[in-house]
Amino acid sequence: MDRIIGIDYGRKRVGVAVSDPLGIFASALDTIHSAKIIDYLKNYTEKENVVLFVVGYPMNMDNRPSEAAKDVDAFLKLLKKNFPDIPVETEDERFTSVLAHRAMIDGGMKLKDRKDKASVDRISAAIILQTYLDRRGNTLVK
Repeated sequence: MDRIIGIDYGRKRVGVAVSDPLGIFASALDTIHSAKIIDYLKNYTEKENVVLFVVGYPMNMDNRPSEAAKDVDAFLKLLKKNFPDIPVETEDERFTSVLAHRAMIDGGMKLKDRKDKASVDRISAAIILQTYLDRRGNTLVK
């Protein structure tokens, strides 16, 4: 089954989300240490047919890349080098952390659990991917 992977890249942690086989819904999958993300994705792509990576891209309110964009740019190059046959797209990640916190509150998550940054990263990745899926009309890439 085809899958799309959503990624919220950070220097320390990377949130990972995955689409359902129809490319309609995004689900939080995991949070991985940044140094291990390529190995994690290699293992995942051996088990699942990944047809696209969607990586959150940090933008400022003036629509220019933020300071963190340099780290994401380096990761994008690494991703394309290690997975040359899988396309990579970026999605504006402004406000994803705020939306992730809101989703955690709305979902009834306890304060202690909401302070877990790994949870925020996973949920942010799901929001990035869901935004992408919604924007393009929820049809799996072929």
